[in-house]
Amino acid sequence: MFDAQAFLANLTARPGVYCLLDAKQQLLYVGKAKNLKRRLTSYFRAQSDARLQSMVRQIAAVDITVTASDKEALLLENTLIKTRKPRYNVVLRDDKSYPYLLFSQSRYPRLVYHRGPQTLKGEYFGPYPSAIAVKEALNLLQRLFKLRQCDDSFFANRSRPCLQYQIKRCSAPCCDYISPSAYAHDVQNARAFLLGKKSAMIETLIGQMHSAAIKQDYETAARLRDQITQLRSIIEQQAVFKAQGNVDAIGLAGENGSYCIYVLFIREGKTLGGNSFFPNLVAHLSEAEIIRGFITQYYLKPSAQRDFPDTIIAGTAFEDRVMLAQMIAQSANKSVKILTKVKTHKASWHTMALDNAKIQLSQRLQTKSVITTRWQDLQKHLGLSSMGRIECFDISHTMGEATIGGCVVFEAQGALKNEYRRYNLPALNGDDYAAMRQTLYRRYSKFKAQDKSLPDIIVIDGGKGQLSCAKQALKECQALDVILLGIAKGPSRKPGLEQLFVAAIGDEESPEQQLMLPPYSPALHLLQHIRDEAHRFAIAGHRRKRGKSYQRSPLEQVGGIGPKKRQVLLNHFGGLQALSAASLDAIAKVPGISYSLAKQIYNHLHQK
Repeated sequence: MFDAQAFLANLTARPGVYCLLDAKQQLLYVGKAKNLKRRLTSYFRAQSDARLQSMVRQIAAVDITVTASDKEALLLENTLIKTRKPRYNVVLRDDKSYPYLLFSQSRYPRLVYHRGPQTLKGEYFGPYPSAIAVKEALNLLQRLFKLRQCDDSFFANRSRPCLQYQIKRCSAPCCDYISPSAYAHDVQNARAFLLGKKSAMIETLIGQMHSAAIKQDYETAARLRDQITQLRSIIEQQAVFKAQGNVDAIGLAGENGSYCIYVLFIREGKTLGGNSFFPNLVAHLSEAEIIRGFITQYYLKPSAQRDFPDTIIAGTAFEDRVMLAQMIAQSANKSVKILTKVKTHKASWHTMALDNAKIQLSQRLQTKSVITTRWQDLQKHLGLSSMGRIECFDISHTMGEATIGGCVVFEAQGALKNEYRRYNLPALNGDDYAAMRQTLYRRYSKFKAQDKSLPDIIVIDGGKGQLSCAKQALKECQALDVILLGIAKGPSRKPGLEQLFVAAIGDEESPEQQLMLPPYSPALHLLQHIRDEAHRFAIAGHRRKRGKSYQRSPLEQVGGIGPKKRQVLLNHFGGLQALSAASLDAIAKVPGISYSLAKQIYNHLHQK
């Protein structure tokens, strides 16, 4: 269950991008906000939109990425939508793509505005944050370099210059008013401008403006002054893309012995989001040791198939930095730098990584605080002096098919997902009681054989029937020193109305007791969360197993039929349906299929 109030309490009011996730960690919606706190708060108010209500009910977690500006949030939102395709963004988003500038491939390349799939041959520059930014850049480049915009058919059929030449927006290559080499020089300058070499262009324009002013050509000087102003405006609008290159910026935040490392990914000058990591660290480690250890494990992991950056911004100096950079470069087969002191845009990227690390850590500590409160409340209601581990079980099947028993494990710090286990339970014909009994027996008989410690509490998704079977299984494998707790859905099956039954396995004289918890109880919220996680884990395994069975060919169950013979049969009849309708004699006539094998195939396909 998602605690919206606890999440919103410490949420930042800065701009950024938020990702709404469901209980299976699947992406529901990606959005941007100038004020993350205000925008996300609006989702959890009363809603009249049925589609929005449906989405909000599915929210189980929210991931956020803080950005330096609203424009960066807009571009990051667009990138995430197009790469991850969230379910609820299909209708709610603006489906237009971001605009580009395109240099076509020809003897006299044309420079044009482009929006949509990059299907045309040529060199693309962008994306730009808005159409206005593209048009302003195009307008400036026309005046600076006089490059053509007309299409190829118009260009090929000109006998005299068009209006663009008359207003000094084109050098008229269609009428050979400029040589191919001179036009290529203008194209090269325009490319340099678009590649970010704008400072040199500004210096050139300033020199020309001063020369015109000295000659008292004030009209030209004023025009150049306006061009310089527009050029500087374009530089500001393209702040996200003003540095080409692939960069990973690493931010570290620590509080009360807990740490968060946030890696911000920048590719070709575009902010693509990031990942947060919460390492288990020894308290006495310095920031330099933490950063060095993370970079070593993250970038030198043998099995990692990652997109290595050209530059890693560590922010903190540490020993062996040069050697570590050389090792990473060897793994990446390219030059990789590790920087600790950065300026301008790289400094802003590192600041963004630090801000996200602080926010992610704050949210994690808040979540831990909520879990701790719930854990302590359950411990108090059960009358335990200590409570170290809870394991919860659920059974999932479809009318007895592909039965799976799922076990999830929780401690005071949260879920231990590496301890989760699934159990295949064949031939139980939909008997939930037998399935629960077999799952517990298989797990805890193994625990006793390996002399492993039992959990303090075993939670069963079910009522008195499942609880009775669970008690019997635990007694059979001598797992007695535990508390067994069953969660049965109430009469209306609404959250908060569950019935809780508690039994002590080792105490024969103590009967099952009903535990009464109010709907707002933190202990009940913890049990609901653990029960829902067990249900999710079990049903995911069941669906995977059932899906595999649906994809399996019936011919695979016939002895003597391998992949080649299956392919020969299917090719001969054109498919499984035609094969099932074929007679025994027809199957026996297939090359490589004997009469006895044909009889096995026929009988298997026609068995009831």
